[in-house]
This record gives sequence, structure tokens and C-alpha cells, in this order.
Amino acid sequence: MTRPRLLFYCQHSVGLGHLVRSMNLAEGLAEDFDVTLLNGGPWPRDLPQPASIDIVHLPALGLDADYALISRDDRFTVEQAVEARRSIIADTFRETAPDVVLIELFPFGRKKFKGELMPLLEAARAARPAPFVACSLRDILVGSRRDQQGHDDRASRVTNEFFDAVLVHADARFASLEETFHPSIPLRTPVHYTGFVRGPVTREVDRPRERRVLVSAGGGLVGAPLFRAAVEAHPRLLVDLGLRTVIVTGPFLPEHEVEELTRRAQETSGLEVVRYLPDLGGEMAVSAVSVSQAGYNTTMDILGCATPAVVVPYGEGREDEQAERARRLERLGALRVLDSDRLSGHTLFDAVRDALDWTPLSVPLALDGRTRTSELLRTLSPARDAEPTP
Repeated sequence: MTRPRLLFYCQHSVGLGHLVRSMNLAEGLAEDFDVTLLNGGPWPRDLPQPASIDIVHLPALGLDADYALISRDDRFTVEQAVEARRSIIADTFRETAPDVVLIELFPFGRKKFKGELMPLLEAARAARPAPFVACSLRDILVGSRRDQQGHDDRASRVTNEFFDAVLVHADARFASLEETFHPSIPLRTPVHYTGFVRGPVTREVDRPRERRVLVSAGGGLVGAPLFRAAVEAHPRLLVDLGLRTVIVTGPFLPEHEVEELTRRAQETSGLEVVRYLPDLGGEMAVSAVSVSQAGYNTTMDILGCATPAVVVPYGEGREDEQAERARRLERLGALRVLDSDRLSGHTLFDAVRDALDWTPLSVPLALDGRTRTSELLRTLSPARDAEPTP
């Protein structure tokens, strides 16, 4: 029996969160579907490409601090990348003839990419038989755009017209779509909660904890302030608390920042800097304290272990979802929050010291989104041969 085909679009523009969550989903979906992933951002050198998924790398685009498109592929200007991407997406849709199209975030975000996504949605609606089209959403949406009402209304209109389902990768008891999405045009497309998405747990349960602070910031692109504060706090962490410091820079931290951190580590006892750890969650589980930002995937790692965690949510520009997620988890007793505007070596030391004497609470949230998403799409999408070809 032929397996159904699924085309999955993902664009990561700042950090690694969207890509990591999408890859976790894609690997789960590959149990039931032939998955092709359209990757719109730069692919980290150390991130493996699973053999179970066909990955089509589009000319990489991202956003700068002013939310303008920038090319992240030296072979293309922005204009050349935009044109090439539209062509590649159209060709991939035609060649894969998917039974399911899954689009990450759009139209609830990724407005800058509507020029390539609207043609894909229009092609999906015009196809016979038409594929089942779903949106893949994280738990909390950005809610501080200049024209938030207009944005929400446009998103509701496009979703109603082109999407068959919205899949929210969260536990509805923790965050519901209605809390961060307020259109005046009612959303008619069915919304389904999959539970949170995290990677497979393959951790050594008998490995002893190490006397160290593990500091990370996802992809690292905006992690420099946190890393500098960790370097500043390290001497007191080592002398007063007996804790080493391991900084995981992530693949996107600018090279000059990596070089400076590496130099400081070479000169400083007990300070280590690494670019990448293949099982960051596993290393977090055997650390004395975790210090990080509060992205979706990092918080999934925090919830998956009993390590005391201090998070410093990223909140520059319009980005407010990390702070909202962190505060909700803090109220549940899962972690401690240090606001970015209070971040310094001194405040970080105090936060780590206090976390050492604190035990996080286990939070009873649904964390089975990786498998539940595949189950939902198998149930919701009709069999391709159920629709006669005209």
C-alpha cells in the first residue's frame, strides 16, 4: 500500500527553534508519511539530516533587526533568492503531489514570505484531488505588532479560505490560541491541540550530576548578552559555589563573539565554551543548574528533566512570546525567570545560587505532540483515492 505524501514548509529567521521543532515533527510524521521538508533558512553544520526525510534547501533568507528580508546565502541577492525559492517551491509541490501540505506558522506569522506561500496555497486548492492543508503553530504567538488587529484579521481570513486545520503544538490547559490571537473575523477552520513537541528522550538515567552550570541560547544568534553575563558571573560561581561553567554558543552566534568567548575560556579556569552539543537536553539533565533563554524547544528540555533552571527570555523588538511562556512556567513552579533588562554577572550569580537550593515542580502537561500530530493528520486527511479524479 502506497504511503501518503506530506510536504512540510518551515522558515526559521532568527534562531533554531522553528527548525528544531519542525524536524522533531517531521521525524515523527515520517513514521506514517513520506515527508519532504522545504527548509527556508540556513542549515546548521552540526545538525544531522535524517535519512527518513527528503529535505529541499531553499536559498536561505532571514530577517534583520528591522524585520527586513536579508539573504543568508552568499550565492544570491534577496531578489534572486525570492525568485528562485518561488520556483523551487512550485516544482517541489508538483513533483511530490502531496496528500498533505503542512505550513509552519503562516499566516499567523511569516508575512514577509507570503509571496512564495500564497502561490503554494493557491496551487494546493486548485489541485485535483486537493491535498489536506494544515498550519503548524507553536504554543504562544507574538502579540505586539504595530497593527495587531489588522494582522489577526488577515490571518483569520487566509486560514478560513486556504486551510483545513490549525494544529497548535501545546496543551490547551497551558496556552490556547484565543489568548494570543484576537481577530474580529471569526476563525472557522478547526483548531486541534497536539500537545507539546519534543524530541525522543534517549538520556542516561544513571549518569551522575556534574558540578556545573550549563548556559545555552538556542541557535545563539541573539545569545551574546547572556554569554557575557555568564563569563562575568563565572569566577564567583567557581570560587563561592564550586561550579564550573559550560557555554554552548549555538551555530549562529557571530564568529567574533565565539572567538572572544573561546579566548576567555582559554584564560579562565573552569570555563568551557563549545559550539554544539548533540543532546543538549541530556547534558542539561546532568548539570547542577541550567541557564538559558526561554524558546519553545529549550523549555521542552527543561520540562523533561529535574534540573533547576534559570531562564532569561529574549525580548528585543516585538518578540514577547518567550517572556510570556517563561512567566507561565514560573507560575507553575517549573523554572525561575531573570528578566533580560536586569541581566548582569551579579544578578545571574544570585539567580544560580538561589536555584541550587530549589527543586522544580513536575508539570503535568501533554508532551506527546510528536506522535499526536501524525495521528491527527492520519485521521483528518482523507485518503487520496477516496476522491475520484475528474
